Amino acid sequence: MFEIFDHTADLGIRVEAETFEALLAEAARALTSVLVANPEAIEPVAQVDLTIDGTEPENLLLDWLSELLYQFGARHMLFRRFEITRHDDHIAARAWGETIDPARHRLDTEVKAITYHRLKVEPSRSIGTGDGWLAEVIVDL
Repeated sequence: MFEIFDHTADLGIRVEAETFEALLAEAARALTSVLVANPEAIEPVAQVDLTIDGTEPENLLLDWLSELLYQFGARHMLFRRFEITRHDDHIAARAWGETIDPARHRLDTEVKAITYHRLKVEPSRSIGTGDGWLAEVIVDL
């Protein structure tokens, strides 16, 4: 589950999930929903393998979303499906999507950067079995 909220001139993303890996995947879907008005139009036809080094949950979330934003800006990729595995010193991820097609994808909000401002990743007791995760991140518009 994710929710987008206003934050002064920026935008906030709040995400909850049962596992840390699911939290990252849900945060990716939330970011995609900010970038494109119709994320359901993204076809998962191309696979991209990504590795994000780190151990701290906050840094992994920020670097993960920053990498997806880079893929969007530099490679013009939009992603719809994600598989993430957490290791001791990195995450390994597969993202499926496609190159932006202006005829099918309605680009929405321009995101300049993922910020450290109010960045939060913590265990959450409000999900399923009580062993879930909650994250909040502010994106610079």
